[in-house]
Amino acid sequence: MADSVSVTRDIDASPQAIWDLVTHLERMGEWSPEATGGKWVGGASGPAMGTKFRGTNSSGRRSWSTVATVTEFDAPNVFAFTVIAGPGLKVATWRYRITATAAGANVEETWIDTRGAIIKFLGKKISGVADRASHNRAGMEATLESLAKSAAEAR
Repeated sequence: MADSVSVTRDIDASPQAIWDLVTHLERMGEWSPEATGGKWVGGASGPAMGTKFRGTNSSGRRSWSTVATVTEFDAPNVFAFTVIAGPGLKVATWRYRITATAAGANVEETWIDTRGAIIKFLGKKISGVADRASHNRAGMEATLESLAKSAAEAR
């Protein structure tokens, strides 16, 4: 069974405002301690079902990129994408679920590990991260904290 991690955070902003931040790939590095940004590819200029983007990441002095495909798209509620590395090797699925609340929105960020043995081995060498689930949980909590601060400042 694949590992998965989910974290949630209530944010005092509209679902649309949060959606606009989460899907603005170029700005992801402002919030995430590992994802440094992304760029839509293949003629795409924004998120839509099936669009692809190149994501960039870093950990310490190590950096790498992956290709992702949008697999769930329901603005401003769900944005999910699958990540592959190299020649089509599965890495993960990431999902942001945004639910309206009386005070703004609840954001749930989920990571589902889809790596096989080869990518688990190479991933540790490339990223320097041995315990990906614990590492991602800490990163996701930091991301949602920074996202909440950015959303609040935008108001």
